[in-house]
Amino acid sequence: MKTQLELARDGVITEAMKEAAVYDDVTPEFIREGIAKGQIVIYGNPNRKARVIGIGKGLKTKVNASIGTSPDIIDAEMEVKKAQTAEKYGADTLMELSTGGDLVKIRKRVLDSISLTVGTVPLYQAAIETNKKKGSVVHMEADFLFDVIEQQAEEGIGFMAIHCGINLITLERLRRQGYRYGGLVSRGGSFLTAWMNHNKKENPLYEQIDRLIDIMKKHDVILSLGNGLRAGAVHDSTDRAQIQELIINSEIAEYAQSKGVQIIVEGPGHIPIDEIEANVLIQKRLSNNAPFYMLGPITTDIAPGYDHISSAIGAALSSRYGADFICYVTPPEHLALPGPDDVREGVMAARIAAHVGDMVKLKDKAKNLDLKMGIARRDLDWKTQYETAITKERAQEIRNSRPPMDEDTCTMCGSLCSLKGVMKYYEEDLNKSRKKSAATAAF
Repeated sequence: MKTQLELARDGVITEAMKEAAVYDDVTPEFIREGIAKGQIVIYGNPNRKARVIGIGKGLKTKVNASIGTSPDIIDAEMEVKKAQTAEKYGADTLMELSTGGDLVKIRKRVLDSISLTVGTVPLYQAAIETNKKKGSVVHMEADFLFDVIEQQAEEGIGFMAIHCGINLITLERLRRQGYRYGGLVSRGGSFLTAWMNHNKKENPLYEQIDRLIDIMKKHDVILSLGNGLRAGAVHDSTDRAQIQELIINSEIAEYAQSKGVQIIVEGPGHIPIDEIEANVLIQKRLSNNAPFYMLGPITTDIAPGYDHISSAIGAALSSRYGADFICYVTPPEHLALPGPDDVREGVMAARIAAHVGDMVKLKDKAKNLDLKMGIARRDLDWKTQYETAITKERAQEIRNSRPPMDEDTCTMCGSLCSLKGVMKYYEEDLNKSRKKSAATAAF
């Protein structure tokens, strides 16, 4: 069986490519060409039917929501609800990252509950099961890790975050720079770092890269090259260890693509706003414009409880500068496991941020919705305002909870509504504007 990348290079437009084209309002040929160049990826695993979206150059910035149990809170019902909440509020993909309970059963329940493409970090399952059986992740066997990767591919996982770029060279860079202010915050990165230091061996995911690629290719799983040395504090952003991992990941990306495997390159987590553009440009340059998955980014370390806002600032700038895929952040980040309401808030913050970036990146294609909203507000057309809003449900909920005396207005201004107060003086101009807007929309 050929992968979507191989078929794209053969000039074949698949049903999945057509579905992705509809989602982004582009041509199937645009999707095919982007995949063939390694600049767009789509779901291709035949083991599970899932909604197909394109991630990459020239497309809307996509949003991922991450869920999963922890050793402290194991509630499969809640994880299903979180997954369904993410889908309801417009997440484009989901990552199932459980680390507590029966991981296989929880993952299956999540996969069965939604239509989104689902990603995982297989290393979590391998490390946790090893820890239960042998007492520590440092005793994990390479063969077992690859068995878990194969198992999850057979379940229909669409993309996997695999930490190939952490190798002996990367860890040496970490030592030479004197470790980090914020330590290592990637679970996958910390598992492998402990394993390599204890066993004095190379990362098997790097050393046996062809074995990994064979599994990805067999099931057409997108290889998302994990950012195991991402910064967990803004003062560690863009340091030597992070850049070393990016160099290795970019080399692996090129090699995997040459073998017919779709890839994404993941980006760092905590970044001050003046370094976001540089991070995107460096990733794009080193990886030949491969799709860039930005984790956050969180732009300040002092906003616990509001990290979804800090992250939305970073996500908007990341999207604007060319990042293709954003991983949301929820309000409890750094504090607690998120619940369903937190998932909703994280998804909405990330979706707004992605749109703000797309208004610059995709220009008029994304701005048209804002034009429609501006006109609807001018005309006090509440129905169109609700239909146009990303936050439709929330917008209606707030206005309906505080109904105005005059149904044309809201209780912010009431009878003092500035728009309504001058509208009668510009009726002739408004009619011209409406005709012009209708002609533009028709065109």
